[in-house]
Amino acid sequence: YVPLLCCVLVSSLQLFPAALLDLSGAAQVKGEWMGSTTLPCTYAPSEGFTQKTLTWSLERDFTTSTIFRRDDSGDHVLLSRFRDRVSVPKHNSGDASLQITDLQIPDSGHYTCQIVWRSENYSLITKEVTTTVKVIKVAVTKPTIVAGALGLAVPLGAKASLTCVAHGSPPISYRWFRAAPGRTGQLLSSEAELVWSSLQPSDAGTYYCEAQNRVSAGTVQRSDAVELTVRDLPTAAVTPESTVGYPGKDETTQSSQRTHLYLVILIAVLGGAVVFLVIFAIACARKPKRESIYEVAFNSTADVIRMDTGAEVPDKCRKEKKNSETEESYETVTMTCNNYESMTGNNYKSVCLSENAESETLVNAMESEYEVQDLQ
Repeated sequence: YVPLLCCVLVSSLQLFPAALLDLSGAAQVKGEWMGSTTLPCTYAPSEGFTQKTLTWSLERDFTTSTIFRRDDSGDHVLLSRFRDRVSVPKHNSGDASLQITDLQIPDSGHYTCQIVWRSENYSLITKEVTTTVKVIKVAVTKPTIVAGALGLAVPLGAKASLTCVAHGSPPISYRWFRAAPGRTGQLLSSEAELVWSSLQPSDAGTYYCEAQNRVSAGTVQRSDAVELTVRDLPTAAVTPESTVGYPGKDETTQSSQRTHLYLVILIAVLGGAVVFLVIFAIACARKPKRESIYEVAFNSTADVIRMDTGAEVPDKCRKEKKNSETEESYETVTMTCNNYESMTGNNYKSVCLSENAESETLVNAMESEYEVQDLQ
């Protein structure tokens, strides 16, 4: 019996596949003018059946026009006045609902959702559902007041706002009033939102708003009044930072001070070392220069004969030669002075005498040096 039952079920599926593919929709949908609405069209996906085409059409004044079509090539909006206003979900299998935005009065009519499926044996199954759409204009509702983030008790100097919210067919006009005892309210604004950039004590009071649209035929809807209060800022005792103990901060400050002290000491030591090196370098540069000058002067007076003579000469001969040269030098100086005196007169006699005295002193010093050498 089991194989027979399976064969019966398979035959039933082949004969009555439409029983598994049933579209669901709404008979009538009302949409607000300038608003948006959704026309439902759904089904339960069934294994072995693939959606081939989907179309939405509008029947109005005995004329039918295709609005939307989806096939293997993609989505297409075929009626120009619905372009950018209609859409169908793409990635939700089994949902073919039509979404319409910015509803207009001519959008009222009979909308038909038609879907064609293809089975595994390439047979086609077509189902459709019709929904009547009525676009209406809705009168404005009684507005409500929504306070800002800080509520109705706002600190002094803070930003505050009150928003008037009403429902109905657009456009909706708003007006804000401030209530005054014993007289009509004071008109403040014609916007939906009333804003204070910096609330002051004079802004505290009772506020209400009114809403109106074209459908209401001059009827104005008024909200309930709200009380806005301005509260003072809380005062807090300010403790100087110097009197507050911060263990972590104190340790950081002490460590920073020690680091600065070490840097000062290091800079002072390096500066002293640099000054000492500069003074030492200057002293070393000057001392060899003086010694070399002294040695040149000494050699020029005593060793000149020794440097010019290539062969060794006995000490006695050297001394005699030095004496003779010294005497010749003395006589030359004397003769020079005498000649100079005879040429220039007696005005420079003192100069020659001074030069002769210096020459005699030099000769005596050299003779003393030679005598010391003889004794040695």
